[in-house]
Amino acid sequence: MQREELGNLAMFLAVAEERSFTRAAAKLGISQSALSHSMRRLEAKLGLRLLTRTTRSVAPTEAGERLLETLGPAIEEIDERIASLTELRERPAGTIRITASEHAARTLLWPVIDRLTAEHPDIRIELNIESKLTDIVAERFDAGVRLGERLEQDMIAVRIGPRLRMATVCAPVYLAQKSTPETPHDLAGHSCINLRMMNGGVYSWEFEKDGRELRVKVDGQLVLNNVDLIVAAALGGHGIAHLIEDRVARLMAEGVLVRLLDDWCEPFDGYHLYYPSRRQPSPAFTLFLDAMRSGATL
Repeated sequence: MQREELGNLAMFLAVAEERSFTRAAAKLGISQSALSHSMRRLEAKLGLRLLTRTTRSVAPTEAGERLLETLGPAIEEIDERIASLTELRERPAGTIRITASEHAARTLLWPVIDRLTAEHPDIRIELNIESKLTDIVAERFDAGVRLGERLEQDMIAVRIGPRLRMATVCAPVYLAQKSTPETPHDLAGHSCINLRMMNGGVYSWEFEKDGRELRVKVDGQLVLNNVDLIVAAALGGHGIAHLIEDRVARLMAEGVLVRLLDDWCEPFDGYHLYYPSRRQPSPAFTLFLDAMRSGATL
């Protein structure tokens, strides 16, 4: 196979992954016209149509999907072998791609990343913040960080943080106008501040007491997709919020937020870093993993 054909295959992979000529061209650092020309040349060479193009999107055809199934593992193996060459360097180098929730990134990952990148200038870290569960193999991430009960199968999991608790809170001014809820079911009579997650769904509030678990769908005037805004709304007396405890611990200590349903908020497994068991970690990733382990507060 000629070098030009290898380049065209890499371009096809980028277009198929991005589902867009515009984004793929930007990712590859070439013009859209050059990319489009390369795709036509590849299709002509194979005698197959690989991509279905519309004015709004690009998607692989059946032949394109089959080519993707072949290319994906092959490219991944090439990437791993290239990454392994960094073992020959005196200093760890390479890019580490991680997906994590905003809370995990802020409280656990960033302190380690801040220190690691300062100490090792040849290491690059790409941190993708999202609340949905991501297929890290399909999306070509080196690792993901999620709560313990949400770990994917066939993964090596490393605990990197303490057990967590939720806190149900509101401002005293709100509680002055309403009766205090005694159980999660009592929230039906209250204005609650909902969280819209990145996957489009609304978070169902989770509670546990004496081994009994409840998931409660609440209602209220506000549905927000940002935790800081939810805290601000609670402080403003707009209703009850249900958040990870450390986001509101200081505000509860200061008395500007009141804790409710404390006995229904039992500790649960905290964050784990997980990565594919079949993939050989690069020296840079091993260094990052060791830093996460040593920095964890268990």
